[in-house]
Amino acid sequence: MEFNDDAGLDTSQVEDMRSGGGGGGTGGRVLLGGGGLGIVGLIIYFVMSQLGGVGGLDGTSASGIGDVRNGDKVDNARLSEQCRTGKDANTNHDCALVAVINSIQGYWQDEFARSGRTYRKAPTNFFQGGVRTGCGSATSDVGPFYCPGDSEVYIDLAFFKQLQTQFGAQGGTFVEAYVLAHEYGHHVQNLLGTSDRVRSRKGATSDAVRLELQADCYAGVWAKHATTQPTANGGQPLIKSISDDDIRRALDAAARIGDDFIQRELGGGRVDESQFTHGTSKQREKWFTTGIQSGNPANCDTFRTSNLG
Repeated sequence: MEFNDDAGLDTSQVEDMRSGGGGGGTGGRVLLGGGGLGIVGLIIYFVMSQLGGVGGLDGTSASGIGDVRNGDKVDNARLSEQCRTGKDANTNHDCALVAVINSIQGYWQDEFARSGRTYRKAPTNFFQGGVRTGCGSATSDVGPFYCPGDSEVYIDLAFFKQLQTQFGAQGGTFVEAYVLAHEYGHHVQNLLGTSDRVRSRKGATSDAVRLELQADCYAGVWAKHATTQPTANGGQPLIKSISDDDIRRALDAAARIGDDFIQRELGGGRVDESQFTHGTSKQREKWFTTGIQSGNPANCDTFRTSNLG
């Protein structure tokens, strides 16, 4: 994945809380009781709870929130200084993520405008260890997530290393872009009211699974348009190229965060479809592929189809 050197970056779309506290570590309590939506969060909760590793996602943890330190001090000075153009994105990891976030939100802003709607930009919060959100408090155990309560995305960037070391994914900038685009897919669902359609929260054909697969599809839709999406001022696209290898790596990551893969490989070997919350590996691959091949959000209606894959 390569960025256009001269394209401008907008760091205001990121809130950097890494120097403002953070903490709790991977052994802290997971509370997140207000409906947070994550690319792997509830799966990690299921696996770790089987091993006795975390508290409850419904806010009932007996330990309170003392294990999660406040990470709400935002300091974007370093990002603003270092991340000015696509050239910076090609050499600096944080700047690459800023560029990806700019591109994703630029696409959805234009897509909403084409359909007569207004897209509200949502910041991504970089944190370390633990964070308080409009959905409650969470540690990095939850993985990246979107909080409908405050309409913001949250991620401890250490997750990307975990994706490789624990899940066995190949990694790479476009894999990270897929993760972020999935979370912004949840933001789109929140703005459109789709999130309110979720009634059944577990099971192979549950509303929760359909919501997550649709977010994967939306991520693919953005990827289809990423290299042609102009910057806000009508300038050249932020993203210069996405290779076939980038897409292969993203599909590899999607396969490794399917419910069945995580339960089988990380949760003791037993696959329990009644606990599915995100979809199988094949389903996640299918819907990301549907998005990237069609480039059309209308093809991402996982709620009406009887064939999730």
